[in-house]
Amino acid sequence: MPIYEYTCESCGNEFEILIRGNEKASCPSCGKTRLAKKFSLAAAHTAGSTQPACPVQESGACDVSNCCGQGCGMNR
Repeated sequence: MPIYEYTCESCGNEFEILIRGNEKASCPSCGKTRLAKKFSLAAAHTAGSTQPACPVQESGACDVSNCCGQGCGMNR
């Protein structure tokens, strides 16, 4: 079952929601259904996958224990 990302056109709330079957998404903040689907990348996990090395964490400049080097932007 896919998880979609939306922005509510009424209140501007950004959220993710799991859509099952023919369900219609609605904003969890205001309940409206005028939503703009955001572009997002698919993620897949395999049994042998590991997180990529983070050059910032390896250099000692980052103290986040679960850092992947992708989301924080510190690897630039």
